[in-house]
Amino acid sequence: MDVYAAMARAHMAWFGTTQRQIAVVAAKNHLHALHNDRAYYRKQLAVEDVLAARARSFPLTVPMCAPITDGAAAVVVCGVHGLTGVGRGVRVLACAVGTGVERPLDASDQHITRPLAGRAYEEAGVGPEDVDVAEVHDATAFSEIQLTEMLGLFEPGAGAEAAEVGVTALGGRLPVNPSGGLESKGHPLGATGLAQVYELVRQLRGQGGARQVPRARIAIAENGGGFYAGEEAVAAIMVLGV
Repeated sequence: MDVYAAMARAHMAWFGTTQRQIAVVAAKNHLHALHNDRAYYRKQLAVEDVLAARARSFPLTVPMCAPITDGAAAVVVCGVHGLTGVGRGVRVLACAVGTGVERPLDASDQHITRPLAGRAYEEAGVGPEDVDVAEVHDATAFSEIQLTEMLGLFEPGAGAEAAEVGVTALGGRLPVNPSGGLESKGHPLGATGLAQVYELVRQLRGQGGARQVPRARIAIAENGGGFYAGEEAVAAIMVLGV
C-alpha cells in the first residue's frame, strides 16, 4: 500500500487529483458491492466515511484498499459447437499479456497497460470508445483511476474527475467495477483475474441483476501483479464481446 500511495501522490502532484476524488471511487465500489452476493464487503460507505476511516498511507485510508481474501473462480473456454444449450455465448475478442519496463515515473505513455491496451484493442477490432463496462485491478481506489486512464477510457489526468461526476458508476456512461472491485468484492490473488471475467460474462449475458449495465456488448478486464520499476511486473488485458 505504501507503493500505491506514492503513485497516488505523484498523480496528485501532476494532475491535481484529490484525496476526495479517490474516496469517491472507494464509495462507488462499496455501493456496487451491495448487489453482489459474492462480495466480501457489502456495506455502503459515504465519501465522508471513507475519508474519516483509519489512515493507511496518505492519501489512502483502509476502505480505499483491497482486502486479501479467500475465493475461487473458473471459466469454460470452447468453440462455437460447445455452446449448445448454454445460451448467449460470449466471445474472447482479444487477450494481451506483458511485463513492466524501466521508464521515468512520469512517462505514463510507457506504462505497461498502455501499449497492452493498444494491442488488445487492435486485435479485437474495437477502441476504448466502444467499451461498455470494465473490471480493473483496483488494489486501491487510486489504482482504478490510473488504470482507466492507461486503458484509454479517459485521458491521462481525467480519470478522477470522471469518477467524481459519476461516469464510472452504475447508471453512468462507463461503469467500472460493477462487481464492487477488489476493494469490496475482495482480492483472492490467483482467482482475481477470472473473477473479473466471470463478472463481465454475466454483464454481457444480461445476468447482472441489480448491477446490470444496460445494453452491454463490449467489456474489458485488466489484471496486474507485482511491481517492477514503479509499475506492474505483469499485466493482462482481455476484451470480451457479444
